[in-house]
Amino acid sequence: MSNVRQLVLLGPSLSLLLANAVLVIHVGIAAFVVAGLLLVIVGNLQHWGWVNNAWFRVAHIAAIGIVVAESWLGFVCPLTTLEMWLRSRAGDASYGGGFIEHWLQQLLYYSAPPWVFVAAYTVFALLVLATWWYFPPRFKSRIHEPVA
Repeated sequence: MSNVRQLVLLGPSLSLLLANAVLVIHVGIAAFVVAGLLLVIVGNLQHWGWVNNAWFRVAHIAAIGIVVAESWLGFVCPLTTLEMWLRSRAGDASYGGGFIEHWLQQLLYYSAPPWVFVAAYTVFALLVLATWWYFPPRFKSRIHEPVA
């Protein structure tokens, strides 16, 4: 009975839909990491105050920190694992699919020796850390704010 219920709740169509959703989220996070660094640099040169917002900067450094930790520890990203599991549930273990899906996968997954990823992620994280020194985030002090 539980196998039947599991198949109904997570059938091939739903599994494939969820796998594609995970892929889109994964690409979004990768874009946030890469674009975040560019936004901090360009934004500070253009005097955009929001790029030094503490929440934005902490989220950005946490995201690249997780990527670097995973690479140094040899962990596969949980989003990759989840996506692959969902694709196997859908009977779509290969990377086929539609146009958008194909190009999102080409953007996110590429082949190189593991040390290349460790080095690239580490250098990128060092650049992010350098922006913390050169363009420090703005942590608002609530001590001087008027009470409403």
